[in-house]
Amino acid sequence: MKGANTKMLRDFFLGVIKIHILYHANRKGVYGLWLIEELGHHGYEVSPGTLYPILHKLEKEKLLKSYPEVVEGKIRKYYKTTPGGVKAMDQVREKIIELINEVGLNAN
Repeated sequence: MKGANTKMLRDFFLGVIKIHILYHANRKGVYGLWLIEELGHHGYEVSPGTLYPILHKLEKEKLLKSYPEVVEGKIRKYYKTTPGGVKAMDQVREKIIELINEVGLNAN
């Protein structure tokens, strides 16, 4: 049973990380290292080996769009939420509110 719980928690946290990515990428263009640091502020220790496949998958699903920008003479890949990503985030927000209302802080 422990394995099932561990997988469920991992899947949940990966979903939360994706929501964080879409949220921040909607506010401004974001890049990998910045996201790793930002997620760390929320208690998520995410390695580049975990983050970049998530970014690529979100881009493949057309929820993010990447663009290059030159920073200090080097090209850095930034990500921005697409209109489809914004729509997905709005749908997730509704489900989060529904979940909190159902199993939230006052649930027994």
